[in-house]
Amino acid sequence: MMSLNRRLLLAASVVLVVFLGLTGFVLDRAFRASAQTAERDRLQGHVYALLAAAEMQEDGVLRLPRALPEARFSTPNSGLYARIVDAQGQEVWESGSMLGLQVPFARPAAPGVADFQRLQGAGGQPYYGVSFTVVWEAGHAKPARYVFQVTENLDSFLDQVSRFRRSLWGWLAGVALVLLAVQGSILRWGLGPLRRVATDLDEIKRGERARLDDRYPRELQGLTQSLNAFIASERSQRDRYRNTLGDLAHSLKTPLAVVRGALEESTPPAALRAAVAEQVERMRQIVDYQLQRAATSGRTTLAKPVALRPTVQRLTVSLDKVYADRGIQCEIVIDDAVGFAGDQGDLMEALGNVLDNAYKWARGRVYVSASRDTAAGLVVKVEDDGPGVPAAQRTAVLQRGVRADEAVSGQGIGLAVVQDILRAYGGSLELETSERLG
Repeated sequence: MMSLNRRLLLAASVVLVVFLGLTGFVLDRAFRASAQTAERDRLQGHVYALLAAAEMQEDGVLRLPRALPEARFSTPNSGLYARIVDAQGQEVWESGSMLGLQVPFARPAAPGVADFQRLQGAGGQPYYGVSFTVVWEAGHAKPARYVFQVTENLDSFLDQVSRFRRSLWGWLAGVALVLLAVQGSILRWGLGPLRRVATDLDEIKRGERARLDDRYPRELQGLTQSLNAFIASERSQRDRYRNTLGDLAHSLKTPLAVVRGALEESTPPAALRAAVAEQVERMRQIVDYQLQRAATSGRTTLAKPVALRPTVQRLTVSLDKVYADRGIQCEIVIDDAVGFAGDQGDLMEALGNVLDNAYKWARGRVYVSASRDTAAGLVVKVEDDGPGVPAAQRTAVLQRGVRADEAVSGQGIGLAVVQDILRAYGGSLELETSERLG
């Protein structure tokens, strides 16, 4: 896939080329129109000069002097030609530059109107021409109509336009190259932080760096912080798996040693079965506990928050069925906007264990609330009207395998699992006396 730098450079180059192309086209059209207007004005000026030089003789014949205001009229094949025709189209006068040439002239126009036209001569030679009709009054003679016509070939005009075009497109091409070079430098400088992020991530993969630092522009701070949180979460998960495997191996040593000792001591069958059953149950509890610890996802920065209220409602519906014979009334006071930034399975496991304990010990009422605290973050309270845990035992019951009342069924690992899950998210489990339910 094309790199981001190349995409931006290509897009900017296309925009630049199109912009400069349109600019050149507009300037070319504007110059050509301006040059054409100047040509028309110049030809009209020649017509007016001829009109000023013309004199009506006493014999009623219109004549022009030999020395004309524009010397090109007297130079054969000079490119500038003129003639005067009468009302019947008969030629009265022609310039010396027309000697031996067939030159096209503009059609006659209404009196007092200068008609400017583009003409085409023999062999496709282009010309510009102007015709101007006057009504000449001389004494008591009948007014006579004359048409003054001036024509000029376009060699000079086209050469002027061609030189302008070469100059224009040459400068625009030079400007385009300079702007492309500047643009490439700006893009390379502007995308430098992204390249540094990629380089730093490669160093993290090689183990040469622990995290992304803070030397990035403000626009990338959110990205780098999220990447750092993701990297930390992955390392925490990896360490948790490693530690769990070590703890599992270490925890299984004692029950395995007990079973091995019972076998080596020739224990009676009945006592051996009891010892083996006890240690197997203990190993099952250890495996369950360690698997729960290993499955904890931990803080998830990039995940969508899990809605808290629907999760609590699903759990309480299940517990209402399990403890239907006890008639527990559960009140949930949680705003719909409150969410948990983590794994839904972790949330279900933690809340399920705490709510199960509340239902197990409650006399008839359970109260669940949640709120957001600026310092503590998400705070979830599960309260019941049961006897509670004595202050002296609150630390102990959070340990694996410890139960507040041995007469009540259970394995004593639920709250320990909750504690491990919360620690993975930077939180904690606290046991306190309910202020609402006593």
